[in-house]
Amino acid sequence: MRPIQYFSDEYLERCQGMTTEQILECLESFRRMQEKPKRSKLISLKVPEPMLASFKQKSELEGIKYQTKIKALMHGWLTQ
Repeated sequence: MRPIQYFSDEYLERCQGMTTEQILECLESFRRMQEKPKRSKLISLKVPEPMLASFKQKSELEGIKYQTKIKALMHGWLTQ
């Protein structure tokens, strides 16, 4: 069973000003969020140790696992 989502009058008013492209992007994003995740593939990647250490530290400061951050960066690059 899916939860019911309620929208404020302010939100609905703001949505009325959306362009066709913005509506399509929103619907596509929602569709992708509902998809069953595809299988993941384990990869090996050589990265300079200082870079990896800095990346891990910065990810930790943001409160996100570094591998999750790598995947988010990859996804962002592919969808821009």
